[in-house]
Amino acid sequence: MKKILLNFLLLLPFIGIAQVTTNPSPILIDESVTITVDLNSSDTDCNGISNPTKVYAHLGVGNDSDEYGIAVVGNWGQDDGIGEMTNNGDGTWSITFTPNTYFSLTSAEESTVTKMGMVFRNIDGTQELKATGCTNFIFNIGAFQVNMINPSPSGNGIIVVNSGGSTQILAQNTGGPANYELFANGTSVHTQNNTTFYNGYLFSNLTENQSCELVITQSGTSITKSFSIIVNNTITEALPSGLKDGINYNTTDPTKATLVLNAPNKDFVYVAGSFNNWNPTSAYAMKKNNSTDQFWLELTGLTSQQIETFQYWVGDVSPIANSPSLVKTADPYSPLVLSPFDDPYIPASTYPNMPTYPAGQEREVTVLQTDQTPYNWQVANFTKPNEEDLIIYEVLIRDFDAERNFQNIIDRIDYFKTLNINAIELMPIMEYEGNESWGYNTAFHMAIDKFYGTQEKFKTLVDICHQNGIAVILDIAFNHAFGRNPMVRMWMDDPDGDGWGGPSTDNPYFNVFPTHSYSVGNDFDHSSTYTRDYVKQVVGYWIDEYKIDGFRWDLTKGFTQNCGNGTYDGNEGCTGNYQQDRVDVLKEYADHSWSIDPDHYVIFEHLGSDNEEKEWANYRLDEGKGVMMWGIMNSPYGELTMAQSGDKNISRMGHTAHSGFNGPRVVGYAESHDEERLMYKNVAFGNTSNGSHNVQDLNTALSRMSALGAVTVMVPGPKMIWHFGELGMENSIFTCPDGSYDNDGCKLSTKPQPQWAENWLTDALRSQIYEDWSKLHKLKIEEPVFEGDYAITSGNLTPRIDVFDNSIPSSELKNVIILANFDVVSQTVNTNFPTSVTDTWYDLMDATGNTTVSNSAASISIPAGQFRILGNKPTNVLSVDEEALFGFSIYPNPSHTSFSVNVNVSNIEVYDLTGKLVKSFKGDFTRTDTFDISTLNSGIYMVKVQNNDNQTLTTKLIKI
Repeated sequence: MKKILLNFLLLLPFIGIAQVTTNPSPILIDESVTITVDLNSSDTDCNGISNPTKVYAHLGVGNDSDEYGIAVVGNWGQDDGIGEMTNNGDGTWSITFTPNTYFSLTSAEESTVTKMGMVFRNIDGTQELKATGCTNFIFNIGAFQVNMINPSPSGNGIIVVNSGGSTQILAQNTGGPANYELFANGTSVHTQNNTTFYNGYLFSNLTENQSCELVITQSGTSITKSFSIIVNNTITEALPSGLKDGINYNTTDPTKATLVLNAPNKDFVYVAGSFNNWNPTSAYAMKKNNSTDQFWLELTGLTSQQIETFQYWVGDVSPIANSPSLVKTADPYSPLVLSPFDDPYIPASTYPNMPTYPAGQEREVTVLQTDQTPYNWQVANFTKPNEEDLIIYEVLIRDFDAERNFQNIIDRIDYFKTLNINAIELMPIMEYEGNESWGYNTAFHMAIDKFYGTQEKFKTLVDICHQNGIAVILDIAFNHAFGRNPMVRMWMDDPDGDGWGGPSTDNPYFNVFPTHSYSVGNDFDHSSTYTRDYVKQVVGYWIDEYKIDGFRWDLTKGFTQNCGNGTYDGNEGCTGNYQQDRVDVLKEYADHSWSIDPDHYVIFEHLGSDNEEKEWANYRLDEGKGVMMWGIMNSPYGELTMAQSGDKNISRMGHTAHSGFNGPRVVGYAESHDEERLMYKNVAFGNTSNGSHNVQDLNTALSRMSALGAVTVMVPGPKMIWHFGELGMENSIFTCPDGSYDNDGCKLSTKPQPQWAENWLTDALRSQIYEDWSKLHKLKIEEPVFEGDYAITSGNLTPRIDVFDNSIPSSELKNVIILANFDVVSQTVNTNFPTSVTDTWYDLMDATGNTTVSNSAASISIPAGQFRILGNKPTNVLSVDEEALFGFSIYPNPSHTSFSVNVNVSNIEVYDLTGKLVKSFKGDFTRTDTFDISTLNSGIYMVKVQNNDNQTLTTKLIKI
């Protein structure tokens, strides 16, 4: 009785919370209240507010479970007067209002309000004041209040007992005597009247869960307190053989499915779902395997193909400090989850007939459906492109097309095919937190994010890509996960009891603090067997279920346990250096991928030291495997395209500049989702020293991007391009949805879609980049010489790449020379032809094979921003049909001063729109020739030429 009395005294209503007081106290819903905050006090472990010119109150009202859940007033960071407080001159600030009018409450809402939440801030929200523990200040509303003693207010309305145990319900109220009635599973089990302290019903010998309501009535007003008693009914029984963690469908009986959950250190797990009305009895207590930490339960009586939803109720009888006794969570291995946070904002056109989220539940639930119709794969066994030939097209589906879904990719398959890429790398599509995200905040690694479409639609995407010779690579984030992830929530530190938190000290999957210098979300512990088993099962699922051809492993630098100091301040010197544990665990993951698919692409982001990367690059190379590594080259290529004076050494675009690499295992790239667009750099910072070739002019900058393709993708080894580089996308990665620029807040924002809205493929300059890159990709993929060796001469504005394969006979294409001029003026470039190779060098970009250079030529002239690709033999991989052969184009177009042609022509004539001849050029010309139009006025002209077959061809020229 002494303990009960102590609890009673501790829970008596208070009139203030240190820094914050209210008058009156308690607050009344329909009477004026003055809230005063004292900024002189330091009774908080949040940052506080110092010397403010204004203070704002960010206020909300709600119920016992969410003090902001009914209405909120305040616009964070805005100086708009909403919630502005009055300076009392002594370090205190006040605001006065009447709650029901201030929050615009209806009568129904007024009757349910019991709490008010408060946070205080300076004008822009950079300083805030909260209660001790960095939680909201919370005050009661109403003279009639009820406080639960058992269950404890910190227990989220949950009491956990062992089977056969007992618990007594205790509560107290303010405002005078009240009547209490207790209901258990819908039945009244106890009443106690005319009291302010309920020390009533004792539940004894409990064997079944109890869903309870305590109804307290005073002067005609009732308050209902809902809570649950969960009984630990776990029994031990061996897990049947052949079952994996997650959902195991019975292959012969569609009325059955077995659920398996790996839950170390947990006492019990219940399965609650649509099949038991979300009120599980002891029949839904999962059994504990006698040799592992796995809980399991066979569900029976299911209806074939009927959609069911469920969660696990994961419990501790005696949880560690600040951890909840019960966590409700979806299955970590869910192939499909429903989210109350994100799903309401997913259009039906993207995900038709989405299953309905179950009413009355919270957080994600898992979808279960037996006897699903298998997908009919048109390509059952896709033959992957050679790693050396890979042209990977990186895509963020959200920013690729207007509907931002899988169907957009399917609809543009001809776009990819014509561009001649042979692999698509999708940024993470696994269920992540929110909708319009990059996807690296993954919550459920085996689930498709429904914002992009259905499981069936994604399989269609993969199948169509395979039908067109395009591999599908997924970006996957296993360095970290965020707060919705089930393995975080089942073992979380949740001192404020809101159901969210970081990993607790007993979490078997996550570190409490990151053990490296890249703190993102919650840090996976890859030294844990539980984590490694989870990662391997996820990897196997995507390969088996979706026929994924490879993974790009995000933030692999974080896969070490060696570089943290127990805080969020990781050691970069340690993280960037060789770490044996990281080398070993990533090899283990690569081995697992190859054990399922021997030709699986394994790509690490790593970007670390060569001595570590070479171990992966050379790993099992004698078996035709080896790990590929991202090779960022954004900065030197940016200096080239801008024609600026910074480092222009591009030698690391290939593997030979990486110490100890024995194979072409560097995925070189000039642009990626994480690097600034080169076209943005060109227009913003390009060389302006030559007025007739001003790199900051959009059209001039665009005219230089074909040359970028020549000196990037043609280096032997796998290469990657970032979507719309092939159209000269100039929008910065910091572009906001409205097209404005913000390098602080818009990097992750959804981007505008000018490439389709403005039909860039019909733009002469942008389509020329697309056409040239398409040809380069085809050459790279189909000509064997580009699987050979190479030498790069760079560091200035005229880089040279020699590609060669001495095993190829001289009668075939075995030597290629790539020359480019990124200066702003025409340059005469030394040829330095290998004298023993050939007497004549062929321009490989000329499909006719007629453009040649004599071996005796000591130099050739290359216009500003242009390139040449010469081979010892002509190529037939760019052969074109008659229509394309007889067609021609001019570039750059629009043009300031001059233009060139893409095929051999003669007798060029330029007419204005009245039909008047204004310029003519007599003679035989090739694509290396330029034609001066500097004296022409700005406007539109028609260009007429004669080709080698004496045909007359015309096209439009825009002079600017």
